[in-house]
Amino acid sequence: MEDPTEVRTLSGVMSDLDRRGFTEQFALKGDKLRALSSGKTYAAGDLRVLEIYRFEGVSNPDDMAILYGIETRGGVRGTLADAFGVYATPGMGDFMQHVPRAA
Repeated sequence: MEDPTEVRTLSGVMSDLDRRGFTEQFALKGDKLRALSSGKTYAAGDLRVLEIYRFEGVSNPDDMAILYGIETRGGVRGTLADAFGVYATPGMGDFMQHVPRAA
């Protein structure tokens, strides 16, 4: 059982998701997400967000991040990480607004 007072880290959640089959890593390339292992690209409509995690910097507000657990229409599961605020990847927020969330 998970300790509710435990501080979750970005790397810890990424490792957990990897163990649960989210093995691909995605990156925003233009107006699509690219699977870094295969090089295949996906439009927003080809994806859905299964899980979202937000991380806030304990000692530094610049350490804020978001992690998405994503699945493609073809069943490929992976993660996409980004920073918040001024350090966020340009266009990432706009792109992710068009990716449907799992019910």
